[in-house]
Amino acid sequence: MSPRSRMGELEQAVLEALWDLDASRCGADVPDGHGASGREVHERLVGRDLAYTTVMTVLDRLVRKDLVVRQRDGRAFRYAPRLTRAAMTAELMHEALEGTRGDREQALVSFVGEASAEDLAALRRALDDLR
Repeated sequence: MSPRSRMGELEQAVLEALWDLDASRCGADVPDGHGASGREVHERLVGRDLAYTTVMTVLDRLVRKDLVVRQRDGRAFRYAPRLTRAAMTAELMHEALEGTRGDREQALVSFVGEASAEDLAALRRALDDLR
């Protein structure tokens, strides 16, 4: 199992905070390369009653798992998600399919069978775009 599929709830919350901070700066779900400080991430998670050091520990873990990139900014660091939400989701879906060991087609059929009308329409558009 990859680090991405073993992400804990707090790690997910910190990554979501980074995506939200990035989106608020550039108006889209695209990492802008500037990132956020640990303090900004901590402030974004204000309702969770977390210590600043806890947030920094989680950010460090996410860097080690290669989910977040860290860049020095003076005496501190800035953190940015390595992938967009969409790219991370796609990566997780690929990992899940790779783990099916021969039942890949059945897994895809089952997934599509449970998809909403909106998801099916999006899949059709994506397939049409690939042609």
